[in-house]
Amino acid sequence: MFLFSLYFCAKFKSKHTIKAININMEKIIIVGGVASGATAAAKVRRLSSDASITMFETGPDISFANCGLPYYIGGDIKSRSKLILQSPESFNEQYQVDVHVNTRITNIDRQNKTVTSLNIRTGEIRNHKYDKLLLAQGGRPIKPNIEGANLDHVYTLWTLNDMDNIYRHIEEKSPRSAVVIGGGFIGLEMVEALVKRGLNVHLIEMMPHVMSVMDAETAGYIEQEMLSYGVNIHTGKSVTSITSKSVKINDGTIIDADMVLMSIGVRPTLQLATEASLEIGESGGLLVNEYLQTSDEHIYAAGDMVEVENRVSGKRVRIPLAGPANRQGRIAAENMMGGKHAYKGAMGTSILRVFEAVAGITGLSLKQALAEGIPAKAVVVHKEHHTAYYPGAENVSVMLVYNTETGAVLGGQTAGYKGADRRLDVIASAIAGNLTIHDLADIDFSYSPPLGTANDVMNMAAYTAENQQSGFSPSITVGELDEWVKDHNSIVIDVRDTFSFEKGSIYGAYNVPLEMLHEELKSIPKDSNILVYDETGKKGHQALRMLKNSGVDNVYNISGGFISLQRQTYAIGFHNIRVNLPKLERKTVDKIREDIVMDKKKDSSLTTNANTPLVVDVRTPMEFLRGAYPNAINISLDELEKRIDELGSKSRDITLYCASGARSAYGQQMLRKIGFTNVKNGGGLMHMMRRK
Repeated sequence: MFLFSLYFCAKFKSKHTIKAININMEKIIIVGGVASGATAAAKVRRLSSDASITMFETGPDISFANCGLPYYIGGDIKSRSKLILQSPESFNEQYQVDVHVNTRITNIDRQNKTVTSLNIRTGEIRNHKYDKLLLAQGGRPIKPNIEGANLDHVYTLWTLNDMDNIYRHIEEKSPRSAVVIGGGFIGLEMVEALVKRGLNVHLIEMMPHVMSVMDAETAGYIEQEMLSYGVNIHTGKSVTSITSKSVKINDGTIIDADMVLMSIGVRPTLQLATEASLEIGESGGLLVNEYLQTSDEHIYAAGDMVEVENRVSGKRVRIPLAGPANRQGRIAAENMMGGKHAYKGAMGTSILRVFEAVAGITGLSLKQALAEGIPAKAVVVHKEHHTAYYPGAENVSVMLVYNTETGAVLGGQTAGYKGADRRLDVIASAIAGNLTIHDLADIDFSYSPPLGTANDVMNMAAYTAENQQSGFSPSITVGELDEWVKDHNSIVIDVRDTFSFEKGSIYGAYNVPLEMLHEELKSIPKDSNILVYDETGKKGHQALRMLKNSGVDNVYNISGGFISLQRQTYAIGFHNIRVNLPKLERKTVDKIREDIVMDKKKDSSLTTNANTPLVVDVRTPMEFLRGAYPNAINISLDELEKRIDELGSKSRDITLYCASGARSAYGQQMLRKIGFTNVKNGGGLMHMMRRK
């Protein structure tokens, strides 16, 4: 076999020339052993089996899943060991990297290309030579100067040790109440974790709404979910002091708190870089070029400590996220080993789940785009994440921000119980590929009834943007609505059904269901400003076109309809309009969703007098519960033939109705074939209500 291998290699070399990558025997030192640092070390080793790689980490752990810490505290992740991706020993065994934990780099001598290390436990000080140095120190949680911030029951969450301390406190002290300070990613994830552990949780956020990087409408979706689970939300508030049993906020309110979690932001770890006179950028992060080199060509940097270019605006920004940090580590490693891989910047694509609600953002918001001087508009669409007729369909929301002159996709936000992540990635890909709303409209997205719709919500968002851009269907987002109403006297028309209107609406709006709108066209002043809305924006568009075609010029659809109005109201509310909200659904973390069991027993009153007129609602039980014609009985179209005996005599006066008239027409044909002689199609529910 050995001789055969030699022969094979000789034959192979005689026909092919193999060029080895020219990599010098570099001494690589990496400061920081988590996301970007560990990624860079592994990449260097894959590029060179000869490079000397030394990695220093101030803490006791390297390469751990810091994004998973809240989920261990909340009980979603059962095993702590699953969060430990590598140990110093396993990392050295796999990548031959000399790992030093509990060791801080105290000095960089740029002229002599050495760093000084201090072992925190032993006090040993050593000097180390480097050819290339990577700073990947990340950041640290900001701990404000608040009275009581250093008490034993006040925590931050950044390391495994932090996680262990919080977990131990819950296990040993059995706290009943908690205050979370800060409504960003970690803060919201910890709200969920603490609720799951049975605590009464208050969230305090200084900004007007949680997730300040998102629009208020998207944040309102998250706030609505938290309120449903009993979380107490205090936005626009700050903490003034903490005691052993309470927290005081700036309006004087005192909140019980057996434990406190601070999560108000991350500050880049820049002391070492600053003392080495490396240049700091305009956003407060370590300045790097496109190859992730600092102002010293032999020193590279990656991760939460650097500032990078926003791929849409071109501005220098800090984006402390795991995805960009890992990619930067990989690219920095390539370039330290002689490559020329340019980092194109980041879009800030980020997403979170709080309880069951998911929301994310990528690129620029409308406010950010306008602040950059970009001519921009936004549209909002809510649509089922898969076909409505397949069980389990949930609305997924898409906000699409685009350049009104070029149509270029600038950013977007998504929200929903299902499918929000997939649509957010589509928007991020569109931005990266310089796609326009017209490109997005024409993309073939995967479709099967359990997985999507023939026209995906992304197609619909693009169509809506095209209609807005062309002027075919002018619309206003709820974020723009307050200012618009302030500047325009307008008539507001709610085109939803009467039952939806009664549960919640804009105060002072006229309720004209879409099915009835054509009958009211003559009574609508053609020279007035008209605002229309429905539940999602779709029927609002239909109403707008009906009004436009009748000669009403100044018509605007509220983008996203009443769903968006609700979310904006939960987040920050309005100054110039008032929205009456439906009753909030209450949820618990151990709630068992049960199917609604309808009583299908024969109602004797239906057949006592065969001459009594009967009204039958052939919609689903869930639709029926939302509102129905007075004294109607509910027999869904699917059950109609099976429950035929409940209808009584075949000569009985029977009226069927549904949402639009389509299902009731089908039911009418079915009954006539069976022999019923006096069956009428009442049409849609709103037509029935109008005739009542």
